[in-house]
Amino acid sequence: MTTTVTPASPSPSSPGAVPGVLRVFVGHRGRLLGAGTAVALVLGAVLLGGGSWPASLVADVSGPLDRVGDWIVDNRDGHPLFLYFLGHISNAVVVSVRAVYLVLLALGWAGVTAAAGLVAWRVAGVRLALTSVAAIAACGLLGMWVPTLQTLALMVVAVAASVLLGGLLGLAAGLSGRMHRILRPVLDTMQVLPAFAYLLPVVLVFGIGVPAAVLATVVYAAPPMARLTALGLRGADAGVMEAVASLGATGRQRLLTARLPLARKELLLGLSQSIMMALGMAVIASVIGAGGLGDRVYQALASVDVGAALAAGVPIVLLAVVLDRVTAAAGERIGAAPAHRAGLGWAVALAVTAAVAVAGRLSDRLSWPDGWTVDIAEPVNGAVDWMTAHLYSGVPLVGGTADWASRFTTWILNPLRDGLQWLPWWAVLLTVGALALLIGTWRTAATAVLAMAAIGALGVWDPALDTLSQVLAAVAVTLVLGFALGVAAARSARLGRVLRPVLDVFQTLPQFVYLIPVVALFGVGRAPAVAAAVVYALPAVVRITAQGVRAVDPAALESSRSLGATGRQQLFQVQLPLARPALLLAVNQGVVLVLAVVVIGGLVGGGALGYDAVFGLAQGDLATGLVAGAAIVCLGLALDRVTQPTERRDLTRKGA
Repeated sequence: MTTTVTPASPSPSSPGAVPGVLRVFVGHRGRLLGAGTAVALVLGAVLLGGGSWPASLVADVSGPLDRVGDWIVDNRDGHPLFLYFLGHISNAVVVSVRAVYLVLLALGWAGVTAAAGLVAWRVAGVRLALTSVAAIAACGLLGMWVPTLQTLALMVVAVAASVLLGGLLGLAAGLSGRMHRILRPVLDTMQVLPAFAYLLPVVLVFGIGVPAAVLATVVYAAPPMARLTALGLRGADAGVMEAVASLGATGRQRLLTARLPLARKELLLGLSQSIMMALGMAVIASVIGAGGLGDRVYQALASVDVGAALAAGVPIVLLAVVLDRVTAAAGERIGAAPAHRAGLGWAVALAVTAAVAVAGRLSDRLSWPDGWTVDIAEPVNGAVDWMTAHLYSGVPLVGGTADWASRFTTWILNPLRDGLQWLPWWAVLLTVGALALLIGTWRTAATAVLAMAAIGALGVWDPALDTLSQVLAAVAVTLVLGFALGVAAARSARLGRVLRPVLDVFQTLPQFVYLIPVVALFGVGRAPAVAAAVVYALPAVVRITAQGVRAVDPAALESSRSLGATGRQQLFQVQLPLARPALLLAVNQGVVLVLAVVVIGGLVGGGALGYDAVFGLAQGDLATGLVAGAAIVCLGLALDRVTQPTERRDLTRKGA
C-alpha cells in the first residue's frame, strides 16, 4: 500500500481551522488555476462567443461506417475471410459450448451439485463446499436449472477463451515494455467501450446466436486477465530473476521456472476477475442470443416482471459469489505446503462425482425434479404491486416515488443538462482541462481536452452533454451516500458486518436487474436510469471508502486524541485527509460504474448516448452505434482523467 505523509494542519481544537477534507482538494495551485480559468472564460466570451460545437468542426464518419456495414452484410456468406476463418471460429464456439452443455446434462443435477461441492471442498474447505452445494441447489429450487446449465456452458467456453487471450496479451505486455505501452490504450478501450457498441459489429459478422454472445463476452472479460498477468510478470522479484539468470537458465526456462510461478497469485486473481466480468455480461449477451439466465432476465425486463427477473438474477448472483469465493480461497492457498495425499483427495472427489452421476442416470433422474421448485415470482410481484400501489403516488406529505422522479428530473436533471448545453463548447473544454490539470499533469489535462474535443468532432456534442448531466447527478448522489455509509462502516465493526452481504449481492447482481424495480417504482425516463446507476455504483464506493478510512495509521489517531480532538475533528482533520487516495479512487470508480449503467438506461428512457447505442444495435445501424460507443469511451476517458490523479502528481504532493 502507498505510504502517505500526514499533511501539516492546525491543532484540531484551533478556531477557524479549515477542515482537513477541504484541504485535500483546495490549495494554492487550485486558486491559481481557478483565477486563470475565470480570466480565460471572460476572454473566450469576448473573442469566440457562445454556441454549441461548430458544424464546421464535425467529421462525417457515418458514410464510411455505413459502407463497411453494407460490405459485411453483402459478403458474409461468400467471402473467403468469412468462409475459411471467421466461419471456423464460429463453428468452434458452437461445438465447444454444445459439448460442455451435453457434459453437464449427462452429469445430471446430482452430479453437477456433487462436483461443485467436492471441488470447493478440495480447494477451500468444508464450509465453502456446503455453500457451493446450497447455491447450486438454489438454482434448481428457483426453477432455473436448465437456464443455469446453459449459462454455465457458455461461461466455461467464454472464460476459457478470455483467459487464453488475456494470458497471451498479458504475457506479451509483461515481457516487453513496448508491447505494454501499445496494449494499454487497447485494453482501456475494451473495458470502457459499452457493450451495446461492440455487440453490433459482432452481430454483423457472426449473426445472432451463441458465437456472437461468446465473442462479445471475451472482449469484455479478457482485459482483467491481461492486466493482471502483465502486472505479475513485470513485478517478479528482481533478486530471484537475477539468481535464475546466474545459473545459466534460458529465457524460456526463466519464464517457466521463475516468472510464472512468482505471478501465480496475480494469474489466479485475473481468472477470478474474468469470471466475474463474464457473468456480468450474461444478461447483456442475451440480447444477441446467449440464452440461459440472461435471456430470462431480459424477457422479464421487457414485461416489467420483477419476480421473474429476481428468480433468474439470483442464480447469477449465487454463481458469481461461489466462484469468487472459491478462486479467492485457491489464491490464499498458493504457496502453502501441499496437503498430505492431495492427489488421493482429488481421486476420491472424481470417483464420488462419477458414482453420483451414474446413479442419477440409472434412476433416470437427470433433470431437476419438478416438485422441488419454489415459485418466488408471484409473492415478489405481489410485493412490488403493493409498493407501486402505495408508494408510486399519493403518499401524504412526502409524495410518491413518481413525484420524486418528476421533481428530480425537473429540479436537477433538466437544469443541469440545459446548463451544460448552454455553455459554449470552448468553455466546456477549458473547464475540463482546468479540472484535469488541478488533479493531474499537463499530459492528463491534454488527454481530457482531446477526448472531449473528439466527442464534438463525432457530431454528438449535445447528446454527450445530456449523458454527462445524468452521470454527474448520479455520481453526486452516489458519493454522498457512499461516503456516509463507508465512513460509518469503517467506524462501526457491527455495521460493517451487516453491510457486507448486502454489498456482495448488490455488486454481483446483473445491471439489467436494477432497471426493473426502478422502472416499476419511478416510471420510464432519465430518473430511473440515474437511480439504477446509483444502486449499482454504491457498493464499490462504500467498500473503497471504508477500506481507506480503516487503513489510516492508528498512531495518527492516537496523536490527535492526545491533543483533545473530538470524534468529528478526528474524522475531518485526520482520517479523511489521510484516506485521500482511497477517496479519489472511490470517486473514480463511482464515475466509471455510473457511466456503465446510465448508458444501459437508454433502454428505459434515459435517452442521449445510451439510446443511440441501443438504437444502433436494434436497427443494425453501425454508424449510429459505433459513434455513440466511441463518444462514450471519450467521455469515460475525460471523466477518468478529471477524477483520478496521476502517480507523478501524487508523489509531488507527498514530497511537498
